[in-house]
Amino acid sequence: MLNKKTRFCIVTILFWFAVYAYVPQMPGYARQLGASYKMIGLITGAYGLTQTLLRIPLGIGSDMLGKRKIFIVIGSGVATLSALIVYLIPSPATLLVARLLAGVSAATWVTFTVMYASYYPPLQATKAIGIIQSMNRIGMFTAMLIGGYLSTRFNIPAIFVLSSVVGILAMVTSFSLEESGGLKSKRGFQKTDIPALLRNKNVMTICVLGAMSQMIMYGTTLGFTPIVAGLLGATNFQLSLLTMTFIFPQIIISLLSGTLFLRLFGERNTLLIGFSLMTFACLMTPLVPSLYLLFALQLLSGIGNGIAFPLLTGLVIRDVAEYLRNTTMGFFQAFFGLGMIVGPIILGFVSETWSLSYGFWTIGLFGIGSLVFMYRYQFTRGAQ
Repeated sequence: MLNKKTRFCIVTILFWFAVYAYVPQMPGYARQLGASYKMIGLITGAYGLTQTLLRIPLGIGSDMLGKRKIFIVIGSGVATLSALIVYLIPSPATLLVARLLAGVSAATWVTFTVMYASYYPPLQATKAIGIIQSMNRIGMFTAMLIGGYLSTRFNIPAIFVLSSVVGILAMVTSFSLEESGGLKSKRGFQKTDIPALLRNKNVMTICVLGAMSQMIMYGTTLGFTPIVAGLLGATNFQLSLLTMTFIFPQIIISLLSGTLFLRLFGERNTLLIGFSLMTFACLMTPLVPSLYLLFALQLLSGIGNGIAFPLLTGLVIRDVAEYLRNTTMGFFQAFFGLGMIVGPIILGFVSETWSLSYGFWTIGLFGIGSLVFMYRYQFTRGAQ
């Protein structure tokens, strides 16, 4: 029988497979169903909305109940329902509902990370987070590979069937997971914890940068970059390959960000490198004349995201007292969910009002602002 860590990794891969199988084709499919750029922006942003609203309550609720597995089971079930709705009733409206539900499902990621980390000694929590984030990326990558093939071999609705089936597998398999209270806080959540986090300059800075990184990612790669690719003649399978090009380098680079890159360049310079690559790719995307160059930009953006985002995730709890770490992680994940909402909506509205190019350049300006902010800000050590 597989050990509990292996079973958990399998559930994680299946879970993210179900959530992301149809994402590369979603903007183009929405367009086929008659959605405007504004509506596509709302559909893409809806995924971040429910995450932002639910992540902190789910984290607190899980700590209060002392239970985590039930949230993973429910999250897998909701992921299944999300895809099934679009297959049964395809329309821009059901796509919007589906992404709201997918956000509900993804909100349980807080529980995933804390539960898996509880299988390790406290000093190995960073190692555990690195492993489970790699499983996250493997699930996304395989989903896009197989989903892209199915969309070419059959049609786009077939991907929603695949997503539903894998979601059911994730839910059934998740019943075999073992609870562990290894990281449960002895002190427990208190009402004064949120104001304390809001006064922590490092935490708030990292939360803002996390939101900016997600703003670029969900506005471009997981939002409107597939539209650009479609205008350049990309097939459904090529749309999956495009997003896979973004995801693949993160499987390895995510493990190096907080170790090798941190030792070589330091915190601020590592983040500057990551955000520079993402911002450059964002600004250049509407200017590319061919799919080959668009793929190259996606690779750069994926490397940038793989460098910056895992480091932010580690830094946000590095100097926070042990009893506040679960709450801080939930707060961080909820905050960066704002970027998932705002990025696609801004890009969609600007594109609808002026042009798609102006939409990308607007998001790129936020990336430039993040670089200026990071260049001037100096991270401090020690609990605050």
